[in-house]
Amino acid sequence: MSPAFPGGRGFSVFPPFIKFLLFVNVGIFLLTSMFSVGLTYQGVSLSDTLISMFALWPLDRGFMPWQVITYQYLHGGFGHIFFNMLALWMFGMELENIWGTRRFATYYTLAGVSAAIVHIIISPMLGSAAAPTVGASGSIMGVLLAFGLIFPDRPVMMFPIFFPIPARIFVLMYAALDLVLGVTSSGDGVAHFAHLGGALGGFLMLKFGEPLFRVIERKGSARSRRRPQYVEAEFRDLPTEPLSSRRSQTHSQPEPPEPAGTLTRFIIDGERITQEQIDAILDKISQAGYHSLTEKEKRILFEVSRQI
Repeated sequence: MSPAFPGGRGFSVFPPFIKFLLFVNVGIFLLTSMFSVGLTYQGVSLSDTLISMFALWPLDRGFMPWQVITYQYLHGGFGHIFFNMLALWMFGMELENIWGTRRFATYYTLAGVSAAIVHIIISPMLGSAAAPTVGASGSIMGVLLAFGLIFPDRPVMMFPIFFPIPARIFVLMYAALDLVLGVTSSGDGVAHFAHLGGALGGFLMLKFGEPLFRVIERKGSARSRRRPQYVEAEFRDLPTEPLSSRRSQTHSQPEPPEPAGTLTRFIIDGERITQEQIDAILDKISQAGYHSLTEKEKRILFEVSRQI
C-alpha cells in the first residue's frame, strides 16, 4: 500500500498516464507482432499497413503530420518495447506523481515530437537509410533528462551499468553515447539523434515551458477542481482584528507576525506556508526521494500543488 495524500490522492506506483502508456504500447505491440499475423487490409498485411500509416517516415517517403505522435506508440521488437517501458516506469513514475498527470503527459508527448523533428532534419544529412522510425525512446530520453535535472544525486542503476551512479551522470553518459554513435554508426538501425532530440525538447520545456504548463493545468483545473482557496498577501497588509474581538478570546494567543517581506501565499489548515518551507520540501525530495517526506510535508505538497 502506498502512502496516501489526504483526499484520496497519493504516490501511485502506476499513475494514470504511465498506466495508459504501458497498456497502449504493449497492446499495439501485441496487435502488430502477434494478433495481426495472417490479417490483411486491401491485400497488405495489417502490420505493414499500420507501419506505413503511423510510423515516422522521411519527408519525401510518405510523411504525414500525425506521425510525429503516433510513431511513439509503435515498437520494433520485444527488447525494444521492454527496455523502453521499463525506463518509462522507473523514471516517469515519480515525475508524474510530483508534476501531475497533465504536465507529465504534455512533457512526454512534446519530447517525442521534438525527437521526431530533430530526426527528420538530421537523418538526411547523415545519409541514413530512408526507413520508418518507431519507438518511444525520444520521449523517454526527455523523461531521463528531467529526472536527472530534478534528482541529480539520486543513485541510478540500469542496464548496461550494474552499479549505482548519480542520475545526472547517468543521463550525461547516455546522451554522450547517443551523440558518438549517432555520428559514427548511422547504419546501426538506431535513431540516436531522435534520442538527443527528445532530450533537447525536454530541456527547452523545463527552461521555457512553464507558461504552457500553466495554461494546460489551468484548463484542467477549471473543469475538475473548485476555485482555489488561498491568500496571497504580506502579513503587514492584512487587516488587524478588532480590539473588542481579541479581548473576548481570553484563551487564545495572537500569532506572531511574519518577518517583513516574507510572502504568505498558502494557508493550509490555518497555518501559513511560506516559500522557504516549500523549497525545503522540494530539496528533501531531490536529495532523498518522495518517500522520505513526513505525512505533514506530503499534505503541504499536495495542498500547494492543488492551489497553484
